[in-house]
Amino acid sequence: MDITSLDRDLTVLINAKMALAALDYADAHYDEKEEELHDLEDDFMEKYGSYLDDALHHVHDEMCPDSDVLLPIAYIPNKIVKTAEGFDVPAGQGVFVDVDDYSNPDTKLVLLPNPTRIVLLVGKEKKETLWTAVK
Repeated sequence: MDITSLDRDLTVLINAKMALAALDYADAHYDEKEEELHDLEDDFMEKYGSYLDDALHHVHDEMCPDSDVLLPIAYIPNKIVKTAEGFDVPAGQGVFVDVDDYSNPDTKLVLLPNPTRIVLLVGKEKKETLWTAVK
């Protein structure tokens, strides 16, 4: 697995999602940008879907076995924030999961770049990296 390409392509995909989210549905370019995003998602899944699906199954088995594993693109946030350490995600992003170790009902999984990783978000108070892509 080319981890550098995975990270780059994940970042490109998130940037495309953020660009689309910034447009109004009435924008003349909305449909074009939406189609570009779907093409990027298809390419991303073709290249990395199996690898990320394995990682997500492992994370789900360990942390949230009662929650269904979705396609990897479902875990990609619509927005990221650049920080000194890399990229972070604002509240409200991710896929809801049931984690027995945490009583907070606002528990989500999200796929982030730099490095490519699966992060557990527990409300606004906790973020825990559960998996990181390795060569």
